[in-house]
Amino acid sequence: MEIGNTPQRTRPKLGEFLRLKRAAITPEEVGLTTSKRRRTPGLRREEVAALAGVGVVWYTWLEQGRNINVSTIFLDNLSRVLKLDNTERNYLYLLAQQRLPAELGKTSTVVSPLIVRLLQDLTYRPTYILNLRWDILAWNNAAEAVFHFSKHQEEDRNFLWLLFSDKLYKDLMQPFTDQLIQMVNSFRRDYAKAPYDDAINTLIHRLEKDSLLFRQLWQDHNVHGPCNGIRDFYIEGIGHTKFEHYSLIVDDQRHIRMVYYAVQESLKNEEFIDWLTDTNKKTSKIGS
Repeated sequence: MEIGNTPQRTRPKLGEFLRLKRAAITPEEVGLTTSKRRRTPGLRREEVAALAGVGVVWYTWLEQGRNINVSTIFLDNLSRVLKLDNTERNYLYLLAQQRLPAELGKTSTVVSPLIVRLLQDLTYRPTYILNLRWDILAWNNAAEAVFHFSKHQEEDRNFLWLLFSDKLYKDLMQPFTDQLIQMVNSFRRDYAKAPYDDAINTLIHRLEKDSLLFRQLWQDHNVHGPCNGIRDFYIEGIGHTKFEHYSLIVDDQRHIRMVYYAVQESLKNEEFIDWLTDTNKKTSKIGS
């Protein structure tokens, strides 16, 4: 339980916010009975205090903007009593402690249609969308040409799983072992955001069962930052090619990120565009 003083400059806004939210909740919504003679709109201070598990004097001081300590447990209880949504709960934390609440992540598979459209606009930049579990949720034609995501069943279309199960990635990413270790250690950072997510733990158990190397790397407990920087690929028909890559959060509520690759050297970029154009033509002929 973390406890902190409410900053002086936000106390008036905090009191105003609590009074407005208190007035918007009817006693019936929180299981209280009322008489016809009740004049107070919404909940009384003593009712909010009782439901949140604090004394009425202490809660009154909070609404009055006095210098008192607030705990995360109390703020979560208050959010529940006042029926705050996630945005309102975040706002309450910022007013009371000047920081957002700690939240455990969850695996999501929802991708905005606008993000999918953005992928297709990046014609010559291999780009794909990952969730917190590193499932590949969407990708563009350039990413398909490089990574061949569509040849895998949906349940296997996970970037970490493909690193250990598809020989293509071992041939593609050079030096493979160095990049593999970096990615596993980077995935551990995402795992820490959702250690109780069933989908993520199922993936880890599957990898531990199928790969001794993953099991060894996972037991090392090394952590790496975001996978940004330079990645070396060997693309048949072009040869060794350096890509600058960047991971960009496109939906922070769902922990959805976009991973973007761009060829580093201009001459290689021209070769890659020619190769990509030729590959897409061949693919179109096969599909027609």
